[in-house]
Amino acid sequence: MNHNNNNRARYPPGMGIGRGGFNPNLGQNPSLNQNPNLNQNHHAFQARPPYHHQQQQPQYVQRHLLQPPPPQQQQQWLRRDANAVDEVEKTVQSEPMDSSSQDWKARLKIPPADTRYRTEDVTATKGNEFEDYFLKRELLMGIYEKGFERPSPIQEESIPIALTGSDILARAKNGTGKTAAFCIPALEKIDQDNNVIQVVILVPTRELALQTSQVCKELGKHLKIQVMVTTGGTSLKDDIMRLYQPVHLLVGTPGRILDLAKKGVCILKDCAMLVMDEADKLLSPEFQPSIEQLIHFLPTTRQILMFSATFPVTVKDFKDRYLRKPYVINLMDELTLKGITQFYAFVEERQKVHCLNTLFSKLQINQSIIFCNSVNRVELLAKKITELGYSCFYIHAKMLQDHRNRVFHDFRNGACRNLVCTDLFTRGIDIQAVNVVINFDFPKNAETYLHRVGRSGRFGHLGLAVNLITYEDRFNLYRIEQELGTEIKQIPPQIDQAIYCR
Repeated sequence: MNHNNNNRARYPPGMGIGRGGFNPNLGQNPSLNQNPNLNQNHHAFQARPPYHHQQQQPQYVQRHLLQPPPPQQQQQWLRRDANAVDEVEKTVQSEPMDSSSQDWKARLKIPPADTRYRTEDVTATKGNEFEDYFLKRELLMGIYEKGFERPSPIQEESIPIALTGSDILARAKNGTGKTAAFCIPALEKIDQDNNVIQVVILVPTRELALQTSQVCKELGKHLKIQVMVTTGGTSLKDDIMRLYQPVHLLVGTPGRILDLAKKGVCILKDCAMLVMDEADKLLSPEFQPSIEQLIHFLPTTRQILMFSATFPVTVKDFKDRYLRKPYVINLMDELTLKGITQFYAFVEERQKVHCLNTLFSKLQINQSIIFCNSVNRVELLAKKITELGYSCFYIHAKMLQDHRNRVFHDFRNGACRNLVCTDLFTRGIDIQAVNVVINFDFPKNAETYLHRVGRSGRFGHLGLAVNLITYEDRFNLYRIEQELGTEIKQIPPQIDQAIYCR
């Protein structure tokens, strides 16, 4: 495999979708759907001048935010010859060729193309097609109907290697299509006529488990594959009853799956593939003991796939003990997404709510996620935002699971514009309409910062991160910039002045 990004062909905008896909009809909320900026805005950030005349914009703001992206170079794309296409068709087809099966692509219900500008994080590909991987036709149907057009770089690297049965250690940026990179080969390798658990996907949070299982169901909707999701905080009895029915693919959090395995109701002796998404979090002290116990329930011939954006030292130790000659993929030439513009504003603690109010009035926000460092501050801030007259939800780990599920579902469907949360929401959560992330409380470490801002600018789109920095945060700001090799700029003058005008 060639890992040199410079040799990759670059496709123009409008290809592929990342985690969870993009629904151009954001939800059923008429107030959001009527906003012409909601789904057509190509610029994550646009300052409104405080006065009737237009102030001179700083050059970098004009370059990154206030002008349309440069037109893509016109390129001629070579099509594969007809004989090669015929060979792929013969391999993919599960039934003899006839007139009704020739136009299977034409009969697909493909969603409207997402034509927004995309960065090289997802467009710098080798030019592969999903059909090049000889996938089952029913799986290809699910892929195309989900809106995926061509594989992203992480999908190009991972899918063919995973299909060979090799262990994989893959590192790629947030929001570049990692979920489909392991879900597609997992679904391809499952024998739907063998009613045993063949794939387990481990994730660190309940919300990510629900999201990942939904992606699996959507991609595999034309396959007869049974997907089950199980997490803590839900009825153990219901999960036990469900496991007496056929389950091919199990998605869940480590503690709950281990509990079911120890009870003898979750049988993993035929599980050929274990996927660890957000692997660095799964190998933290909170989860690692459960995962190591869980591996003992799997056959010795199992395949392990590990995916994450960050890989601390603990990952290397785990890899050396449990992975057999893993194929290592590293697409992290830099840590932060190219499409995210990062700003900071120096404020006093007592000015933060006023500053947030100013940002709401000056930024074009499709949906925003606002991070706090504690559960109490999440609830207090959500109350303040509501009092200011803005729609706002909040979510944190101490809420009842049913309430968390409802908030996550409603926010994802566009029922509310702003969500206040703790770091519970930093791992893998993919909501395509989120174009602004605000760190109301600045995080303590670079890893947390990276995952927070990665909620914006998903799948190569443009996004904005705004950090409210107090005097005590100034050293953290500098350190995180150095560790991530990124630049967090001071917020543009017209916004800066508005924040301090009383």
